[in-house]
Amino acid sequence: MIKYNLICSKCNFTFNSWFSTSSEFDRLKKKKMISCTSCESDNISKSIMSPSVPRIKQIDKNKVKIKKEIRKKILEYQKFIKDNSTYVGEDFAYEARSLHYDKKKTKSIYGKATKEEIDDLEEEGIETATIPWIKDYEN
Repeated sequence: MIKYNLICSKCNFTFNSWFSTSSEFDRLKKKKMISCTSCESDNISKSIMSPSVPRIKQIDKNKVKIKKEIRKKILEYQKFIKDNSTYVGEDFAYEARSLHYDKKKTKSIYGKATKEEIDDLEEEGIETATIPWIKDYEN
């Protein structure tokens, strides 16, 4: 369905009408089946229409919804990591090397490392993963 703003050439009255397709208006006009709702003239044409653009509020609501979904998913990952890993804090690079070179059989670890430390670990063949982390006190 498509909605057109129509205008009567005889009395300049404007009104709206729905059509099943864009070509339907032309077909009905040719058969003189469209008339002005004010003066009943069949001299009707399409007027300029504004496109259907979502409102800013709707766009903002969609962004907020997506952000909430992303935040929820990150928190789920964090919970899984906390439940299945050992927190080593700032000693992440040192502990990762210890696990890798000493071949210790232990739970996985998580903690903090600089970009340079992560690059060095990767050069040594030590696999790491970086994920966004939301602090517990953040809303």
